[in-house]
Amino acid sequence: MTEAQDRARATWSAGDFDAIAQRIWDVGDELVEKVGIKPGERVLDVACGTGNVSIPAAAKGAEVTGLDITPQLLEDAKRNAEKYGVEVEWVEGDAQDLPFEDNSFDVVVSTFGCMFAPDHAKAAAEIVRVLKPGGRFGVVAWRPEGNIGKFFMTIAKYAPPPPEGFQPPPLWGVRDHVTEIFGPTGAELEFEDGAAHWRFESEDETVEEYSQKFGPIALLRPRRERPRRRDAEPRNKLAASQLVELHSIPASQGRIAGYPMGEDQSGSNERGSVASPENQLHSASP
Repeated sequence: MTEAQDRARATWSAGDFDAIAQRIWDVGDELVEKVGIKPGERVLDVACGTGNVSIPAAAKGAEVTGLDITPQLLEDAKRNAEKYGVEVEWVEGDAQDLPFEDNSFDVVVSTFGCMFAPDHAKAAAEIVRVLKPGGRFGVVAWRPEGNIGKFFMTIAKYAPPPPEGFQPPPLWGVRDHVTEIFGPTGAELEFEDGAAHWRFESEDETVEEYSQKFGPIALLRPRRERPRRRDAEPRNKLAASQLVELHSIPASQGRIAGYPMGEDQSGSNERGSVASPENQLHSASP
């Protein structure tokens, strides 16, 4: 197990990611529709989290495998699959080294998942490797200029340095970068913009949920709670205020390749509504 893998497991085991994932569950439904998953197709969900693409794909009658590096997320995914009454094969594994033969799947999907693999080119190559000739894939990723991209930049200021070679996840939301990492695979790419929307009852609820349940922040809490310099309290308050600010901005439409992510629903939010940042959908065939 590498340092990057250990840190990935620790990060996404902290808090309660399934509670966060439920707020963007509909993005998985949309991706299933956009890539046109059909009954009987073999589908792989890379970095599947708690199942927000695997489960809708299985509901379409596909033969679905969900892969994730974090055992706790797979346990949550199993419970969600039971709740929805679908069967999915859950596999523990790394997006950079998929434990499947070449040409194994008709469709590969990932929502805000494979973007967290440290080596983006390896993850891209693995996606295409396991696709059958004529297969297709769809990836949804946060964009760096969107609210979540800015959010990650904020919390990175309080986190320890990333492992050597780690690439920032929101680069998957940069079209030139995605074109570069898929270049050697020969995949034909299309890009679309889209937006995911989060709604909370209040700013306090937003801060409470993220600080307690979102792994990258929950993992930092012990560091923040240790005795610090006199200026530590204002810095922590600043981090909380930035979190609220970033999640109170209406999101503009963001998409990547291939299949539309829905109409732009950004605009004014009622008090307590939270709009997520721009995201991109990568959709392509090898």
